[in-house]
Parts: sequence; structure tokens; C-alpha cells
Amino acid sequence: MKVPFITKNQLDKITAEFPTPFHLYDEHGIREKARALNTAFSWNKGFKEFFAVKATPTPAILKILQEEGCGADCASYVELILANKCGFDKSEIMFSSNDTPAEEFLLAKKLGATINIDAYNHIEFLSTLAGFEFPETMSLRYNPGGDFTMGTKIMDNPEESKFGMTKAQLIQGIRDLQKLGVKKFGMHSFLASNTVTNEYYPKLAQQLFELALEIREKTGVSLDFINLSGGIGVNYRPDEVSNDIAVIGEGVHRVYDEVLTANGLGEVKIYTELGRFMLAPHGLLVTRVLHRKQTYRTYIGVDASAVNLMRPAFYDAYHHITVIGKEEDKVKEIVDVTGSLCENNDKFARQRELPVIDEGDLLVIHDTGAHGFSMGYQYNAKLRSSELLLQQDGSTRMIRRAERPEDYFATLDGFEFEILPGISW
Repeated sequence: MKVPFITKNQLDKITAEFPTPFHLYDEHGIREKARALNTAFSWNKGFKEFFAVKATPTPAILKILQEEGCGADCASYVELILANKCGFDKSEIMFSSNDTPAEEFLLAKKLGATINIDAYNHIEFLSTLAGFEFPETMSLRYNPGGDFTMGTKIMDNPEESKFGMTKAQLIQGIRDLQKLGVKKFGMHSFLASNTVTNEYYPKLAQQLFELALEIREKTGVSLDFINLSGGIGVNYRPDEVSNDIAVIGEGVHRVYDEVLTANGLGEVKIYTELGRFMLAPHGLLVTRVLHRKQTYRTYIGVDASAVNLMRPAFYDAYHHITVIGKEEDKVKEIVDVTGSLCENNDKFARQRELPVIDEGDLLVIHDTGAHGFSMGYQYNAKLRSSELLLQQDGSTRMIRRAERPEDYFATLDGFEFEILPGISW
């Protein structure tokens, strides 16, 4: 059974001040996670975590991570602006995107972000882009193709992934960039998502480290950094064992020494780009039960929906649910927990055994700190919720207000629609 980082008494006080639904983040847990990661890779002098902004693009969260020594990995124009406005300097911003518009490359260059090129043809694109000058340092994203396996288990299928370039393209890309004035190079790769195993990162690292030797042999370039990207997952299900970042860090250290240090490349910096691992366990979606409905199933209708957490509807992903105050109840029932969208996949749980739930009960949906709020959308003209931070001193503050009707209407104002002043909803 998963235990929330918030007690019933605390939550009663919070919901008396802030209406549900809302996302709640645990500052203490976030800081502890960042420190554990930095400790696990402290053996590498240049190590840096570039937090995947896409996972939780909230300034208060980004600033906490920055205070803990993390950078920001951005994938869009607005994410670049967000990182810049939050105070990340050029050495702390990585720009990793795909199918990238010209204006995004130009902004990344203007901010001094390290640009991670996703496609070989982007080199020619950039060479003809007005106003773009190649920086001293650039990175290239590698896709090995085929299946990524661990033992007999297929973890993911890089060959069908739209991200990255082939080995031949990567090596030729380095040669081309050298001619264009680039002096330092990095490599980035992402082969599997949400792996719940301590062996993923070391295996990925070994592949990339061996490729680094081949790159040196064929181009004369010793990579400045290798970005292991994301992929370290979390135990969404209570019966799964969580990853041990200390064990993962030591595993990468071992193959680093075996492959890189042993071959004269012991100065290569290691970067990570974690989102889910850093934030998911340290966020909760808090929602209140509005209705019970009995037809062919028992439906528990709540005031949150896929607008607030898309993963169950989109991926059929499991998120654990705690009925606050009823954790020890012995009597259970089988229910679907649903939102109010006009889509039948708007369900947080399907045929889940939970304590008997009454209207007015508070439910806590676990592991929503990453790819929770950020993946929200506005079907049925639903408005997105607030975000709250449980601070280290035990107090709670709002870090993003809930949307209002006027926010939704703002892009329609003047287009056969007028927001009349003084009207409130």
C-alpha cells in the first residue's frame, strides 16, 4: 500500500482553504531526491541533472531544483522562456527538441543554451538559417535502432522512435559540425521510458561509452559530455520495487571506468535529464467525490478529470488511489473512479478494489508530480486546476492559481466573442 506524504488532518486544513481539485507537491521530497541523485553521481566531476521541464513546468518547482544544483532541459520556445525567466543561466539550459522550428533554434542560441540536434538534416538547416551562428559546443541525439532489450525482455523499440539519428549520421554530423566551427561535442540518447530496474542506466551508459570510443577513432573528437537522458522510472504500482539511485549511479560508475577511464576518456561529463524520477512520487492529485452512480458497475464520480491527469485515459496507466481516512477499512468494493468528461476513458481507475466510498470523501491519486498537470488539456471547456506546494516547514502555498473562465475566453476575445468588463462567473 502506498502512503501519501500528507496526513488527513493536514489535508482537511488545506482543503478548507483551497478548493479541490488541485495538484500538491512535497518540497522536502523533491529536495531529498535531487540530493540523492547528485550524491549518486558525485564521482563524476562534471555531473549535472538537467530537469525535463516538460514534466512539471512550474516556476516554484524549477527554482527548488535550481537551488539543488539542477539545470533545465527544454523542448520548446515557451519552455526556453520559462527556464530563462526562472533564472537558469546558459550553462544550465539544454535544448532538446524534434521537428524544431527556426525561431526555437534562434532563441536557444540567443540564450546560450546547449543545443541538442535531433536530426542530421538539421545541420544543413542551421547552416542556412539567417541569424544563426554555430556555437562552440553542440550535442547530437543518437538512436541505435532495433529493440532495446534487457535479458530476454524488450524494454522499448528505438527503431520506431521518431527521435535521434543513426550512428553513421551521428559520426558524419560531428565531422560536418567541426567544419562549421564547433569545437566541443556531446551525445544524447533515450532508449526506454519509465524503466523500473536498476540495470537500465548502466546498460545504456555502456552502449554510449563504447560509441564514444568509436567516435574518437573515426573523427578524432573526444566527447565533452554524454547525456544519459531520462528513462529511470517510478513504481506506480505498490507491489513494484522502486529504483535505487545509489545503485544506479554506482553501476554507471563501474562501466565508466571500464570503458572510458581505461581508454583515456576519464574526463567526460555525465548529464542526466530526469523528469518522472525526480518529481512523480512527490506530487498528488487531490480530488473530492461528487457522486455515486450504480448501473452495471459502481461509478465514483470526482471533481477531477483527465483534464487534470491524462495518463490513465491516454496510456491506460495505473495510479494508486488512497481514500483519505479510510486506509484501514476492511470492507471493500469494486468501482470505477471517473471524471465528468464526455469520454468513457475519463477514468482514474477501472474495476479497482477500494474502501467503500461516500460522497464528500477525499481521494488522493498518487505519483502525479510529473506529467500530471503538464499534460492537461481543455476538452469540454474544462479549466485546469491550481497547484500547491507543501513547504518544508509544513505550511502550504499556492504556486499556480486555477484557471478562470476569462482565461479560457482570452484567445477568443474580439473574434465574434466579447469578454464584457465587470462580469464574473
